[in-house]
Amino acid sequence: MLVLSLRDRLDLLERDLRATPPRIHVYEDLPFALFRYEPADEWELRRQARLLAARLAEAGKEVRFLSLAELLWEAIEKSEGVAVLAQLERQQGFAAAQEQVTTYLSDPDWQPLARLLEERLTGLEPGKNVVFLLRAASLAPAAYSLSKLLAEMQGRTRVPMILFYPGTLEGATGLRFLGLKEREATGSYRVKIYG
Repeated sequence: MLVLSLRDRLDLLERDLRATPPRIHVYEDLPFALFRYEPADEWELRRQARLLAARLAEAGKEVRFLSLAELLWEAIEKSEGVAVLAQLERQQGFAAAQEQVTTYLSDPDWQPLARLLEERLTGLEPGKNVVFLLRAASLAPAAYSLSKLLAEMQGRTRVPMILFYPGTLEGATGLRFLGLKEREATGSYRVKIYG
């Protein structure tokens, strides 16, 4: 199996984003693509993403960077706040605190991640804007599943989005989030993967 370099995959992504219409997604109502990179390449990936955004700007595409870490902390603050979560962790441990964060990000009575993301997309134009979702590692080890986010975003936007996924490639199609051995390698994201 041939694995392309980070730069080669970014070049392919750039060509697909420049195409009219963009060739990054499989389903019209799920305009996402997943760009996998090795977790150790986080800083280089961020640098390359900024350079890619500059090149896309020359082609008339406006890239918006959205941080999943910022959305995570926004959800915590809008729910019960960091102090309550820290108290829960002191009393019941990390697993209980992580489970509570999962509830914040999933339950419609709190601050679902998909809703927060959808709010950030307000006013963006599908033909003009592209969204780069970064800092997915903030959801580790198991606060929220990225495949769940993609499923929940189906039908909620037409703005093309690239989810930058820190993970390892397992076999032909399996992705392991952050390379964490306790995480199952999955291969059914229903989106185009630049792996």
